[in-house]
Amino acid sequence: MSLTKAFLLFLSFVVSVHALATPHVHRAIHHRALAARVPSPAPVDIPATPVKRRQNGKRCRPRSSAVTSSPETTKAPSYAAPRPTTTHEAPSPTTTHKAPSPTTTHKPSPTTSKEAPPATTKKPSPPPSSNLPSYMTGTQTGEGTFYATGLGACGITNKDTDYIAAVSHLMFDSFPDYNGANPNHNPICGRKVTANYKGKSVTVAITDRCTGCAITDLDFSPSAFNQLADFSLGRLQGVKWTWD
Repeated sequence: MSLTKAFLLFLSFVVSVHALATPHVHRAIHHRALAARVPSPAPVDIPATPVKRRQNGKRCRPRSSAVTSSPETTKAPSYAAPRPTTTHEAPSPTTTHKAPSPTTTHKPSPTTSKEAPPATTKKPSPPPSSNLPSYMTGTQTGEGTFYATGLGACGITNKDTDYIAAVSHLMFDSFPDYNGANPNHNPICGRKVTANYKGKSVTVAITDRCTGCAITDLDFSPSAFNQLADFSLGRLQGVKWTWD
């Protein structure tokens, strides 16, 4: 803004403030009130004096403004183009893919598992036929009875439902290759015989010793006896049996 404009604005501001600060209307009302109170004086005759006219040459000339307004110069805004930003792109890392080394798969050699042969219970070999007692050869005939089972002379605990039998003490103690020291090791233990009575038969294992039996009698478990006859018979006469 130039100095002239600033000065004119300042003068306008001062005049406006002065005009606002003087209450014209209030003063005029006050003066009229005073004039009404004071009696007006008698008019005085004053001789009129001729007004001397000024010469035209001495009229007030318009004052020239001492301050010449300088033309406003608007400075064009200088615009500097922004410097181009250079973005340096980081080089992408190069990944070197290493070829995987060949894996060697070792084929397991086939293992052949040999199955263990089933355990077989070896029957005691019979003594030579020339030395065998008579109860060891051919078909034997005796009486058949039954008893309450339990721990037998062969060291085996039996149940009434087992198909077992006890032989006479005479046969048990004199069985070939038995030394009489330990009955559990008697070769007769575990040997099997098949008994027949009136068309019925049953196969039993020898696991005990009967002290009240004759040499060819058999004392059966209840289940084995019931395969030949009813319990009510008690004692069976003429039971025939052979070694298996």
